[in-house]
Amino acid sequence: MKALIQRVSGASVTVEDQKIADIGKGLLVFVGITHGDTDKDIQFIIDKTANLRIFENEAGKLDLSVTDIKGELLVVSQFTLYGECDKGRRPDFGNAAGLDEAKTTFEKIVQAFRNTGLKIEQGQFQAHMQVELVNDGPLTLMIESKK
Repeated sequence: MKALIQRVSGASVTVEDQKIADIGKGLLVFVGITHGDTDKDIQFIIDKTANLRIFENEAGKLDLSVTDIKGELLVVSQFTLYGECDKGRRPDFGNAAGLDEAKTTFEKIVQAFRNTGLKIEQGQFQAHMQVELVNDGPLTLMIESKK
């Protein structure tokens, strides 16, 4: 499992001209699911994301987590995180989990994030989405559960 995390001052998702999710200060989390991801992978991503110290303290040092600042999360499924571009000109998405497995796992991820007590918004699984964000920093990090 991969999570591309962007620290944001705001982010939203629109589907078919309807805004379906909107957050203020916090994290936009794109989640890529691969074959055989387990509850252990989910828990790794949840714990790392919720506790990663990437927000400034009073001294301007990166020392606070999204949990510490009571920030918000926007969680978006993104199978393209498993796109391989090593050969040819068209990405190969063979490492992304199949539709049923990915949907079930994504629902578990969203529920696990909700269990953190933070405000959680989510994108729409398997929809064409317009994701708007203001990347604060910019600060963007990739987390992988199987490294």
